Amino acid sequence: MKIDAKSFFDGLGGVRRAMSLSDEARADALEEHLGAELDRAIAKVPDNAAGYPTMAELESEIETRNYRRGVGKLFAQAEPVKKLPPMPPRPTLRDFFELRFQPAHHLLQSAALALRKGMSEEIILACLLHDCGQAIVRTEHGWWAAQMYEPYVPARTAFAIRYHQALRFYPDSEADYAYPEIYYRLFGVDYTAPPHVEEIYRYVRRHKWYGDARAVTVNDLYSFDPNVTVTLDPFIDIIGRHFRQPKEGLGFDGSPVAHMWRTIASPDTPL
Repeated sequence: MKIDAKSFFDGLGGVRRAMSLSDEARADALEEHLGAELDRAIAKVPDNAAGYPTMAELESEIETRNYRRGVGKLFAQAEPVKKLPPMPPRPTLRDFFELRFQPAHHLLQSAALALRKGMSEEIILACLLHDCGQAIVRTEHGWWAAQMYEPYVPARTAFAIRYHQALRFYPDSEADYAYPEIYYRLFGVDYTAPPHVEEIYRYVRRHKWYGDARAVTVNDLYSFDPNVTVTLDPFIDIIGRHFRQPKEGLGFDGSPVAHMWRTIASPDTPL
């Protein structure tokens, strides 16, 4: 994928500002820029607000591509994929973050925001994990991620991960959550959530853990801040307290979701 240098530097505040960043920060910003460019290429819509597509326009483009828009991040990237580093014999959650989920700026910044707000550790963990399902598939990623993590995390964490996806389509002024502008590009300016999502929303809205799922949407970030670098280190203790790491390693503990972890560990396996 070609890089629009002007767009890249403008996003960082100009060339001088970009050169003042560390090499690591610039590299992170470049990766995020390429990811955003890929998202725009997949959506195939212009940047100006007047250019929001309709649902019909998006549907008309389906047969012009040799990929599905819902394909997982490990399986569709901006440039030719590289060989992945091998996983250790008994992989932990940290191993997956460092060897398969990177770059994970969005997840780390969302969790850091929840941490700064003083939210419960279960919700901080949910913010850290909520989009990991996109490694396999973007479509219904809230459900995929919740299923991946359900055997290993508190029930409230799994609930928040699963239902954050549906809540994103419904503003909540009391929680200071507005409909994301990027959704006009991704789903079409005339999009309304389908009936099953509406039903799920009504269910979650009445649930005692509604605030947990809503907290994930509120702390969900839709842009990368190049001035903020977050590592996994601040969350290691939280993971240790609330993530039940199987002694055999993720993917090898015989759980109903072990195959999902093996898929992420070995995405180049042909069958």
